[in-house]
Parts: sequence; structure tokens; C-alpha cells
Amino acid sequence: MDSDRRFLSQFDSYFEAINQALSEPLDTPIPLIRDIGAHSLLGQGKRLRPLLFVLSARLCGYNSPKIYRYSSVFEYIHTASLLHDDVLDNAETRRRKPAVRNVWGNSAAILGGDYFYAMASSISLEIDKSELIRILTETTIRMIEGQFLELNHVHDWRLAKEQYMEIIEAKTAELIAAACASGGVVADADRKTVRNLSSFGLNLGISFQLIDDLLDYFSSEEQFGKPVGKDLKEGKITLPLIYALQRLEGGEAERLAARFRSNTATEDEYSNIIKLVRESGVRELVRADAVAFAARAAGFLDSFPENSYKKALLDLNSYLVERSF
Repeated sequence: MDSDRRFLSQFDSYFEAINQALSEPLDTPIPLIRDIGAHSLLGQGKRLRPLLFVLSARLCGYNSPKIYRYSSVFEYIHTASLLHDDVLDNAETRRRKPAVRNVWGNSAAILGGDYFYAMASSISLEIDKSELIRILTETTIRMIEGQFLELNHVHDWRLAKEQYMEIIEAKTAELIAAACASGGVVADADRKTVRNLSSFGLNLGISFQLIDDLLDYFSSEEQFGKPVGKDLKEGKITLPLIYALQRLEGGEAERLAARFRSNTATEDEYSNIIKLVRESGVRELVRADAVAFAARAAGFLDSFPENSYKKALLDLNSYLVERSF
């Protein structure tokens, strides 16, 4: 984790400016909104999406002092989705703290998510670019579709890799792609440049989620910020488990599926599944997939000039495959 902190420290000035921008719209007379904002927005978080927006915009020559305010759009949308996710999943923790729903209840969490999404919409209108509004609208639709797909496959132990990939692309990668593409849009970059930034973000986002799902089995709660096996207990079938099930012989996979599909598994049984995944040899398979998507992402920046912003994007892309949290 120390190596993670050292790498990310190069972006501290960006994070400080992003956090300042995030805090400004929370100057509201309603205490509950301020409390939820301080708890969910201004605490721990990677700030990956606003950072990618800023770096992408700078790469395209955008130097407006409003860049950090505009970057907050992507953290607001992301946080809104997390608040709603936690209600759907009955989550108890988020980012090493009690989930908003666990502190203030489901109604407050839903309203908080709605408020943050409305803030994102309000700020995006200040940019006055119809292409950006189109990107954000289509991205939101895809994110919701991803949620529906995931909901439809809860406890679905027959979930295929292709279906899983569709879920993570919609739920996670699309917003990261939108952040990168929007950096080009605000800089008035040409369509090819915006498409390349979008493709960079999409592939980086897939790689990012693959590692996230790997860490759910192979990290620790202290490192990862949430309980190990959280996705499994919520009935979410991710690539490490898909690969592990493919390696089982006979009817063992179906026997396990029948037990867990009923949502009555014990803590010991969950621990045994985590152990099964850890001992199945799938770690390097998933990591290899993540590395391949990261390499594909890097290729979409080949046409950009060599400068500090391109280097930062490429370094971030490489780091996200190696991170421990």
C-alpha cells in the first residue's frame, strides 16, 4: 500500500483542487445534505474519474480555471451511483466507513444520490456543449442498464464471461470513458481525438474493474477498504469465480451453484468458496486479461504528442493494474 501512496502522491495538487471543487456545491442550508456530502464525497476515494478528465483536457490544451469544477461532474455521478448501489446491495460499509444508508437510512441515501446527480447535471450545463450533454446522458443510460443486467444475474452461477464483461463495461468503464472523452470535448478537440480518448478510458475502465474484482478475493479488508468476498456475499458473480468454476470437474460447479443460489450459505461456506478461488490458479488469468485491456488502452494514446499529461495518463493506466487497493 505504501507504493500505492507514493505513486498517487504525484497527483496531490490535482486531488486538492478536485476536493475543493467538490465541496463548493455543498454549501447548502440543509444539514443532512452537508453531512451526507462530507461523509461520501469528501472522505476517502480515488478521484480517478475527475483526475482522468483533467489530464485528458490538459492533454488537449485546455487551461480554463474552471477545469476542476467541471471535473467534479464525474465524481458526483460516480458517488450518486455508489449511494444507490449500496441501497440495492444492503451494503454496510463503503470506503472504510459505514455506508450512507447505514448511517442515515435508505431514503436519505437515495435522495443523496439524486442530489449529487442533479448537481452533476447543473454543472455540466455551465459548460454549454451539447456533445458533452449527449455523452453524459448516454453514459447514465448505460450505467443504469448495467445495474439492471447485474440485478438480473444475482446468484446466477451460470453467468458467462461475455455477460460479465457486458456488465462491467456498462457499470464502470462507460463513466471512465466519458470522463476522458469529455476532457477532449471541453478542449474543442476533433472527433477522432475524442474517440481515442473515449476508447482509452473504456479499456482502462475494464482493466480497472477486473483488478477490483480480483482484489475482492485476493486482498484484505484493511487494504481494500471493504470486506473480502463482498461481491460473492451479495450474489455478484465476477471473473475470478467464473474462471474457478470452469476448472471444477463433474457436477461440482452445479452443486455449489444450487447451494448458493438459495442465498442460505453460511460464513464457512463463503470462506470455502474464497479459498477455492484463491487456490484455483485464476489470479494470473484475470490479471493477464487486465494487462491486455491496459495495453489496448495505451495504444489509443499513440497519436498524441509526448508531454507530461500523456505520460501521467499512461503511468496511471499501468499503475491501476498493479495496485493493491
